[in-house]
Amino acid sequence: MSKYILEMNNISKHFTGVKALSNVNFKVEEGEIHCLIGENGAGKSTLMKVLSGVYPYGSYSGDIVYKGQVQQFQKITDSVKIGISIIYQELALFPDLTVYENIYAGNEVTGRFGVDWNKTIVQANQMLNMVKLTVNPAMLVKDLGVGKQQLVEIAKTLSKEVKLLILDEPTAALNEDDSENLLQLLKELKAQGISCIMISHKLKEVISIADKATILRDGQTICTLDAKKNEISEDVIIKNMVGREIDDIFPKREHKNIGETVLEVRNWSAYDVTLGRNVVKDANIHVRKGEIVGIAGLMGSGRTELAQSIFGNPKSYKLQGELKLNDKTIQFKHPQDAIKAGIAYVTEDRKGNGLFLLQDIKQNISAANLVSISARGVINMNEEVKISEQYKQSLNIKAPSVEQLVGNLSGGNQQKVSLGKWLYVKPNVLILDEPTRGIDVGAKFEIYTIMNQLIQEGMSIIMISSELNEVLGMSDRIYVMAEGKINGELSIEDASQEKVMELATQ
Repeated sequence: MSKYILEMNNISKHFTGVKALSNVNFKVEEGEIHCLIGENGAGKSTLMKVLSGVYPYGSYSGDIVYKGQVQQFQKITDSVKIGISIIYQELALFPDLTVYENIYAGNEVTGRFGVDWNKTIVQANQMLNMVKLTVNPAMLVKDLGVGKQQLVEIAKTLSKEVKLLILDEPTAALNEDDSENLLQLLKELKAQGISCIMISHKLKEVISIADKATILRDGQTICTLDAKKNEISEDVIIKNMVGREIDDIFPKREHKNIGETVLEVRNWSAYDVTLGRNVVKDANIHVRKGEIVGIAGLMGSGRTELAQSIFGNPKSYKLQGELKLNDKTIQFKHPQDAIKAGIAYVTEDRKGNGLFLLQDIKQNISAANLVSISARGVINMNEEVKISEQYKQSLNIKAPSVEQLVGNLSGGNQQKVSLGKWLYVKPNVLILDEPTRGIDVGAKFEIYTIMNQLIQEGMSIIMISSELNEVLGMSDRIYVMAEGKINGELSIEDASQEKVMELATQ
């Protein structure tokens, strides 16, 4: 009998004008954690959609062999029935239903008179114990944090007697503690005989958890690395992912040419009426011309709330304090006021709030500044194409044309479109909220290079990031937040991971 629970042999998949997968070979042994790595657009998600039945048999070429049997899935439920289950980065939960209802949604526990809710709750508790989540199963999912929602999703999957679990960027939206708990859970599931495929851009996580790691590049299998042979290292992964060595993930930049203060907030507080509390408390920050100011802190520390309160207050917080732009006190009643004043905000949630996924590149890039290509309310289509082509080239957006739907782009290219959209409003201050979340190391390097170019041209950048290496590698100064407060300010010369974490946990 084969030692492999899964063999994907010579898998090829085409879309219109694009070869997404080309003779990919991928094998997973029984009871191993196998990481699938590659740049955005390398074919990872496409390969997993082939495996799970999202792309049915006949829409690709090659063979899927599961437990020694060739499979021809026509839909996703076909793969679920035999023990293959995939959890996507965007969780498929019903926020207004309870934990136990979510765990058994579509897989109801029935009795003589329909759904047996008592038995459902008992079994849901068993699933929660398996994933070590101590919550009341009657809680609504929307009342749980992201990390706990992730565990509910895994409990839901385990209720279907999964044997091969696929996780697509499972820790992308988690803080360090939740990420560590999830990785530990995967190790425990492995000990119970459950095999796991994990797609991740976080190389340290890959190194810590993977038994093997397969790298895809441009839709092809590049290599499979084995932890037992000490083959899995950051340098080896990066070299095989991008086809070149990246000596320094953060492009070199001299911390010079920093000018006068452009933006300043004094004694700034934001009260969230819905939550009934201050989400920003008496914050004082300033940003100078040609400077990258990093804002660090744990999830829920108030970083995004601070950014949104500055950017025209789209959440309608009750604000107190003073906002100064170019040494003039100013008040914004709407984000449009902030845009007109030269402030732009690239949201952390590019799919939910940042982009129109069902529209093309040119429509997204022009969206925040339509007035500049319009006359009497009519958009100049030729000018829209011309402008978007310029940003496609300058930001190295990889797509056949500017008429490509944004929803069909890789995460890294979506992020570049989101960046292009806000660069087109010609801001003086650019707020970047998690600018490299969910994108690979090659795309990160490109984003960092763009950031350096922008500040060399005199722009000022506020960068919010959960990745300490990113904050330390890109910032000129760092503010650290905790529970809505600025707990400290560090120059880049004095900053370290230990100092940032000390301030973030006070």
